[in-house]
Amino acid sequence: MEFRIQLHSVQDVEEFVSIATRRAFPVIVTNHQHQVNGKNFMEMFSLDVSQPLWVRPECDEAEYHLLKWDAGRFTLD
Repeated sequence: MEFRIQLHSVQDVEEFVSIATRRAFPVIVTNHQHQVNGKNFMEMFSLDVSQPLWVRPECDEAEYHLLKWDAGRFTLD
């Protein structure tokens, strides 16, 4: 399971990382060429955040939907 996000500013990246960090499971963010730890602020900036990114949490369906809800202002799907 994965969903798309769009981040527009450093503040957006900070907020997304904060949301991801509150999860007990891995949150992978990818541009389909590279993947990074969505809980790591510096790794997030190794991706081109001006383009849509895909979030691939390693969790069950209920946790997936809660994460997607919390990240709702960034989601494109």
